[in-house]
Amino acid sequence: MRIDAQGLGFRYAAGLPWLFENLSFSLASGQTLVLLGRNGRGKTTLLKCLAKLITPTAGSVRCNGVMGYVPQQFTPPFSYSVFDVVLMGRARHVGVFSNPTSRDRARTQEALELIGLASFAKRPVTTLSGGERQLVLIARALAAEADILLLDEPTSALDFRNQALVLSTLRRLAAERQLTVIMTTHEPTHALEVADRAILLHGSGMGEEGSVASMCTESKLSELYGISMKRLDYHTGYHHSSSIVANYSSVKWT
Repeated sequence: MRIDAQGLGFRYAAGLPWLFENLSFSLASGQTLVLLGRNGRGKTTLLKCLAKLITPTAGSVRCNGVMGYVPQQFTPPFSYSVFDVVLMGRARHVGVFSNPTSRDRARTQEALELIGLASFAKRPVTTLSGGERQLVLIARALAAEADILLLDEPTSALDFRNQALVLSTLRRLAAERQLTVIMTTHEPTHALEVADRAILLHGSGMGEEGSVASMCTESKLSELYGISMKRLDYHTGYHHSSSIVANYSSVKWT
């Protein structure tokens, strides 16, 4: 599956500044793209343009797969079971005034097993941790048979363990299922951990896209966030990891 953006741009009205403009990129099956930038620079807006939830002011988005959108927060109005929340992902496969079929239930069970939540099926979703709820939403997108996952800050407000749980799941799905993943985050380290490509949104219409190695450099991230950033590389056994840390003493009020 593939998603292509050509000359993408967005602003709220004529005469107002562009959040981003002239963004063009392609993403293939099994690849992960991370959107980085300060608050209010258009990360969520760009994600919604790609998900076709809002219409871009300029340019176009084309994809040849089914997209599944995972919002930043999910608070169910009722205490649905985990199984029922994931079953909701089958809505587009269920006809009007029809009930879910045995196939719909089977696909729901498969999605729960793939995410590792099969034992949670009967639990009320309101009893789950934040990280577990995010995994439920990912399972719901998989139950919809999505080829492209679009996630808005999937690790927001999660502790380190739950962040690692969500990120490792996304990395596994991209590798094993060849899903295309696009996500927003405030943590450049997450891009280094899971992504192939990154988009930096600087504001005032400025955005740039490229490989994670070329985008997540100390100089580019320092410019993006307006604070001195340092990249740390380390090895643990056979695994190589990198982290981005900020020099908070370099912050200046503007």
